[in-house]
Amino acid sequence: MASILFVAGEGLPFIKTGGLADVVGSLPLSLTERGHEVKVVMPLYKKIADKFLDQFELVAEYSVSIHYQEIPVRLFTQTVNNVQFYFIQHQGYFERDTLYGYNDDGERFGYFQKAVIEMLNQVDYWPNVIHCHDWHTGMIPCMVKETHYHDQRYRGIRFVYTIHNLAFQGNFGVDILDSCLGLPYHLFENGNVRFDGGISFMKSGILYADKVTTVSPNYAQEILTEQYGERLEAVLNMRKYDLWGIVNGIDVELWNPKTDPEIPYHFDKVNVATEKVNCKLALQKEMGLTEDPNTMLVGVVSRLTIQKGFYLMMEQLDAICAANIQLVILGSGEAAIETKFTQLEEGNKGKIAFYRGYNEALAHRIYAGCDLFLMPSLFEPCGLSQLCSLRYGTLPLVRETGGLKDTVQPYNQYDKTGNGFSFANYNSQELVNTLNLACDVYYNKPDDWNTLRDHALTSDVSWDASATIYNKLYEELLR
Repeated sequence: MASILFVAGEGLPFIKTGGLADVVGSLPLSLTERGHEVKVVMPLYKKIADKFLDQFELVAEYSVSIHYQEIPVRLFTQTVNNVQFYFIQHQGYFERDTLYGYNDDGERFGYFQKAVIEMLNQVDYWPNVIHCHDWHTGMIPCMVKETHYHDQRYRGIRFVYTIHNLAFQGNFGVDILDSCLGLPYHLFENGNVRFDGGISFMKSGILYADKVTTVSPNYAQEILTEQYGERLEAVLNMRKYDLWGIVNGIDVELWNPKTDPEIPYHFDKVNVATEKVNCKLALQKEMGLTEDPNTMLVGVVSRLTIQKGFYLMMEQLDAICAANIQLVILGSGEAAIETKFTQLEEGNKGKIAFYRGYNEALAHRIYAGCDLFLMPSLFEPCGLSQLCSLRYGTLPLVRETGGLKDTVQPYNQYDKTGNGFSFANYNSQELVNTLNLACDVYYNKPDDWNTLRDHALTSDVSWDASATIYNKLYEELLR
């Protein structure tokens, strides 16, 4: 069994902005249950410090060089469910209102990665594998291999780099290469880290890691093409024989309709017919919708962006509003989409409800109370929302892209297989046609609908299968 250090920009149970945090919160626990020693390190953000700092143990104080000055590092730790978490503290860099999106992000995460590399020396911890996640950690394999190759302790480490979303690459000016990362300029000149006249953390991670993974088999194939490769497809094709697509899971204890404290009625396959309807009625009442157990309730829990397919919905609002459905939307994002959903709610009281922002408890009740879950993404590396909806017997309606194609099997009217509905092309008419098909099955073929619901409830959305594949990856890496 291996000793593995996860390095990430965020992770549950401490902080979350997206699906990365769910993975960092769940996968280490599954790997630990398989006998691996797994530790996690992330920045100590303001929200973490405000809530947890007094529970943490200070284990080291040291410094790293940024802009040719020694910048102090304080390292804290806490163990949760047999996984040891480390936190890199620098109040100026990380105790801000949000996690990312600042002009000095290259410097901030250059500091973080340097601090992680030196952390190993400070606490005398030498993992077999460092598993880096997304752009925030992409320079670690490069920095270790280019500047620590003389040290056998570092030289023995193997690197896995996971792409959670190729669209966010960590591209910065070349000026930070030496001043913040401590790397020689020839790595820019020879193209190893060069991208668009600057440097790319993501590209560097892809090139320097021993294995590269992404979060679904289908997305692993898509990103080798110009359509989905975000201008890194040539680099990815260089590493395609080391590229693994491993679908994400979810925490099936957190997302469990039998025990979920956030939902008013609990159910499983035995009593789903009655108790899911009660969840639906409660959600309709909570959101100001007409309380009707027979009307199909469609849910959305999402960032409201072009990636998530909401421009398809904008093109077909008349058809969607005319359908015999109710619609409940939870999310925030682009102002134009938020405004349109606000207007839709005002003009369709009792039929459409929009909650602007994010509310974790309400998300649970939407997954539990809806009949159909809408996720018509332009691209989707893996997707977690469709896995949550399956867990609650809510049928996902998705576009066949990335992990959505890997996890949602479309309804087959002939052999009654499937656990949801899907359409192939990024086309608003296909979305409406598939929504109409779902309505037809719901209203006119209730036995088929109940069969699909049972298939959804019993779909394996846990980390078990995926953790087994990661296990094989680590074993292959350490041979």
